[in-house]
Amino acid sequence: MFLFLSKLLPIFIYPLGLSCVLLILTVVLILRKRSRLALIPVTLTFLILALSSSAWISYPLVQSLEFQYITQGELPTADAIVVLGGATESALPPRPWIELREEGDRVLYAGKLYRDKKAPRLILSGGRVDWRPSSTSEAEDMAIILEAMGVPRSAMLLESRSLNTRENAVYTQEIMQAQKIKKILLVTSAMHMPRSMLIFKKLGIEATPAPTDYITSFADRGLRSSLEATILDTLPDADQMRRTTRALREYMGILIYRLRGWA
Repeated sequence: MFLFLSKLLPIFIYPLGLSCVLLILTVVLILRKRSRLALIPVTLTFLILALSSSAWISYPLVQSLEFQYITQGELPTADAIVVLGGATESALPPRPWIELREEGDRVLYAGKLYRDKKAPRLILSGGRVDWRPSSTSEAEDMAIILEAMGVPRSAMLLESRSLNTRENAVYTQEIMQAQKIKKILLVTSAMHMPRSMLIFKKLGIEATPAPTDYITSFADRGLRSSLEATILDTLPDADQMRRTTRALREYMGILIYRLRGWA
C-alpha cells in the first residue's frame, strides 16, 4: 500500500496533475457563477504548464541532480557492480524480446564496466510490482540482456524482491553480507544517483557512484548560442515537461525518504 500511495499522491503536485486539479477548480468556480475567481486557477494552470515545459526550467532542474556525482577520472575497481532496476520492459507480446527503457543505459554501462574488469561480479536489483503485467523480474531481464553482451550468468547475483530504491539497497546489502562483498560500484541514472547514494550511505554501504543515462550535458549549460535554439527552448514541449516532472519526482523522493529516516 505504501508503494501505491507513494506513487499516486505526488501525481497531484507534479505539473500535469496539479494543472488538472486547478482546471477542475476552475470549472467549479464557473458553475458557481464566480468567473472572476476562476481567472486565478486558470492563470496558475497556464504558468505551470508553460514553465514546466520550457527547457529554461527543465535543464537547470535536471542538472541540479545529474551533476552532483560526475565521475572524475577513472573509476576504481570494486568487489561488485550493483545495477538498480527500472530499465527494462518484459518480453510480453507483441515484443519479440526484452526491451530497454530510456534508463536502459544502466544495463549497458554495467556490462561495459564488467568487461573493463572493474569488478568480478554484478548484483542486479529489481522486482516487479503486482499491478503491472510482466513475465519476469527486472533483475532477470537485466541478466538476459547482459548475457547477450557476453557477461556470464555465473558472474551475476540476482535480487528480485525490491520494489523501490530503499528496498534495492536493503536487499542488496543482504546479498553483500552473504557473499562478503565490501565495496561496490553503484550504477543508476545520473538523476537518480543523489537519492540512491543517500540511501546506500545511510545503510553504511561503501558505494562508489557510477552514473549513466544523462539527459543533459555540459553543452546544455547557460544560454543557447542561436536564436532558433533559444526560441525552441522557450516554447512548450512535452518532453521538457516530462524531464521537469522526473526531476521533481526525485526531489519528492528525497524528501519522503528523509522524513522516513531512510536517507
